[in-house]
Parts: sequence; structure tokens; C-alpha cells
Amino acid sequence: MRRLRIAHLPLARLSRHASSSAPLRELHSFYIDGEWVQPVQGLGSTIDVVNPATEAPFASLAMGSAADVDVAVAAARCAFETWSLTSRDERLALLERLGEVYRARQPEIAAAISEEMGAPIKMAKQQQSAAGLGHIKDVIRTLRAFSFEAPLRADTPTEQLVHMPIGVCGLITPWNWPLNQVALKVVPALAAGCAVVLKPSEIAPLSSLLFAECVHEAGFPPGAFNLVNGDGASVGQRLASHPDVEMVSFTGSTRAGRAVSVAAAEGVKRVVLELGGKGPNLVFADCGDVAAAVRRGARHCFHNSGQSCNAPTRMLVERAVYDEAVAVAAEAAAAQRVGDPARDGGHIGPLASGVQWERVQAYIEGGVGSGARLVAGGPGRPDGLATGYFARPTVFADVAPSAPIFTDEIFGPVLSMAPFDSEAEAVALANDSAYGLTSYVQTACPARARRVSRALRAGMVSLNGAARAPGSPFGGVKQSGNGREGGEMGMREYLEVKAVSGWPVGEGDVY
Repeated sequence: MRRLRIAHLPLARLSRHASSSAPLRELHSFYIDGEWVQPVQGLGSTIDVVNPATEAPFASLAMGSAADVDVAVAAARCAFETWSLTSRDERLALLERLGEVYRARQPEIAAAISEEMGAPIKMAKQQQSAAGLGHIKDVIRTLRAFSFEAPLRADTPTEQLVHMPIGVCGLITPWNWPLNQVALKVVPALAAGCAVVLKPSEIAPLSSLLFAECVHEAGFPPGAFNLVNGDGASVGQRLASHPDVEMVSFTGSTRAGRAVSVAAAEGVKRVVLELGGKGPNLVFADCGDVAAAVRRGARHCFHNSGQSCNAPTRMLVERAVYDEAVAVAAEAAAAQRVGDPARDGGHIGPLASGVQWERVQAYIEGGVGSGARLVAGGPGRPDGLATGYFARPTVFADVAPSAPIFTDEIFGPVLSMAPFDSEAEAVALANDSAYGLTSYVQTACPARARRVSRALRAGMVSLNGAARAPGSPFGGVKQSGNGREGGEMGMREYLEVKAVSGWPVGEGDVY
């Protein structure tokens, strides 16, 4: 197999502090129809891929065009004719092989993620790259148990429901959890029998290119998986509007999600959106250990440098313990280490880009001017970090519900705190948001935990720090999007239901 050029430069051995004059790695090929190919219109537009810890470019990325999307979609459409007819066992064998190849190359993938978007290398190994492998395993488990054909009801044995792959899928993924999102989309789509065209983030493309190599090495048929790099205005827009794309799955900002929906509307495509969030974290006085709950919430907010759509960025605290909670959160922010992602350790790294750093700084400065009480952090870089897109873990107290730092998704290590006096007020504050992705509740009272969970307008609720189970559906309501990813519900997004009347009853093939 011919690997992409980046595979010839072991990522783990590349210095993150290389001179900006060092030769840039050339990422100038797309993966289409089982081959690495040059852009249709030749090498025209390119952008630099920048290491956010050093602000130095380290690679040159070719930007695709609508013509490249057209070629990739044509390849996917052709492959779909046969890939959609493969058996469960054939798909399982390829997915299991993909898992083996991915596991072998996981250190390389982790190094790429750390370099391209700034995740500390320990986190990149244990969480970022590991998430991709976890999703492959989950899809294999889901596919083994999934019922593609079954009667409508026990009393209607001749009315058969058949789940068929929806067709060619356009998949658009973000930079903050690059391989997590690629695996959450690509793997269930392939398991369902769909052919796909992936547009990864142009900010963090390396890990997705390595994933394409894994797919190739695993032996998937040409055209079942395709990758075209580019920006949203060209490649993303064409992918969403292409008449031969039956379904679009997008993860990113709510603003961009609206644009994808508009582009897809003309073709009446299925659109699955995983968008922004402004997660409320409700801390009740009866939670048992208030300090532990607040520290856990603050660390979660700062995790991945605050660049997670499900981060608990609004901490609502019962007034009786509010002052204690503010003091603990300030201490947690002061204790949160920030540093070079190439170093081993439990610190957080930089924001992923200069644009994101400027955005976060604007929100922090706006928070200072809004009348909120700054109790930790603030504008600028942490001490000792003059270069790189590093931000200070920041905590605001006494934040008004109308303040932008309370209503808007900042996507940085910024925690906004406010008090409440009653359970009803806490739920009302939590639900008073354009978003509805993940909510968090801290209480030792089982009845309250159930009651508040039911009342919260969110796609997911975490009680007392409980981790999500593998295969649990991920997604939100309101402007956090629609549809679900992960597990059985995630795979159903890539399937259509066909009702067959007069189905022959008796022994026969079971799929």
C-alpha cells in the first residue's frame, strides 16, 4: 500500500519547537476511490497547518473544490451499489481489521492530534485517540446485535420492516475532538452499508489523513470511504448540497449547522447536527461534598482547554453553599496547570488556533466589563507562556443570566457562576438557554436527581459525575442540534426503514 507522504515522517519524533523556516510537510493529496490523488484542478489553493503551541506552520494543506467533491461523490455512489449489498459478516470482518490497524497506529495518531490542535500528549493518547478505537469497538458490538429485518409486530408476521443503508453520506467533522468525531460518523455509516465522503477540519487534518490510511490498510473496497480536504464555503457547501448525497452529518458551530441545513434543504436530505452547548452544572447544597463536586465541575470545564461542546461552563450553585463554591472554583482554576502539549502530564494545552484565542480573549474582556466578579484568571496568556495560543483558566462569579459569558458558547477555559435559591429557579436558569446538549446535576437526593433530570431540556444529563456508558446516544435539543451519535441510535441515522407487506413466513435467510 502506498501511504500518504506524512506517514514517512514519524510524527512522534518531530520537534514541536522546530524553526518556522523548516520545510513544511506537504498534505496535497485526497483519498478518493481507494487512491491518493491530486486535486482535480491542480495544486491551487493551500493553507498552512499551524502548531498552536508554537504558532509556527508545520504543514501545507491542499484545499479542495466543488470539482473534487464531485469526483469523490461519484466514487462513493458507484461503490455503494455493491457495498450496500455486503453481508453483516463481511462488514464485521473489515471493521475488526480496521480496529487492529488503528490500534497499531494509535501512537502516531495521538502525536498528530497533539501537534495539530494542541491536546497534551497524555490526553491525546489516553482520550483523544483512544476515543476513536472505542467507537470502532462499539460499532462492532452494535452491528453484531442489530436487527436489520423483523416483523412489525408478533401479530403481523407478513409485515416486515427492513432497514436499508440510506446511500452516500457527506460527513463534516470538527477540530476539537478530531478522531472522536470521525469515528463516530464514518464507522457506523460503513457498518450500515453506506458509502461516505469525509471533510475533516482544515485546522486539524493530519489525524484524519492517518485514519484514511487505516481504512485503506484494512482493505475496505475502493470508493466506500473517501476524503476531501477543504473549507466549509467550498467543500462543505458542495457536499451538503450535492444531489447524489442522501444524508449529511455535521459537527461544529450552530451558525455553520444552519448553513449546512440550508444547503441540504434543496435535496430534502436527512441532516444530523451535533452543534454547540452551554452546559449548566446544578450544584445543590445536599450533594454531600460541595468542594469535591465544584472541583470536579471546574476541571471538566477546563478539560481540553474548554474546547468541548458538552463542557459544564455554567455552574449554578444553591445560595447556602455559593460562597464556598466560588472559593473552591477559584482555587481549582489557580491550580490548573497550562503548558506545552508535547510534555507528559495532566496540564491543559493551548487553544487550537489564533482565531479561537482572539474569540476567547474577547469574551473574557467582555465578562470583566459586564459587572461579573472575576475571581480567577482573566485576559492574556498564563505567566511564562509568551508564545502559543494559551489562555488562562478563568472563573467569573455573580454572572447575570443575560451576560454573553453566561449565554454564549465561548469554547475556552471559562467558567461562569451564579447562585439560585430553589430547585425550580435552578431548573429555570438551566433551561433558559438556546442550547440543550448536556446538563449536570450534583445532589445526594435520589428523588431530586430523578425529578431534575426529567425537567432539564437537554439531550444528556450526568448525575454526580457519572460517566457515560459506551453506546449511549450523544446529541442535543434546541440549537444544540438533532439526531444522535453512538450505539444503536447512532447507526440508525444511516438507515432507512422499508415496510414490506406480504413477506413470506417460514424459514429463510436472516440478515
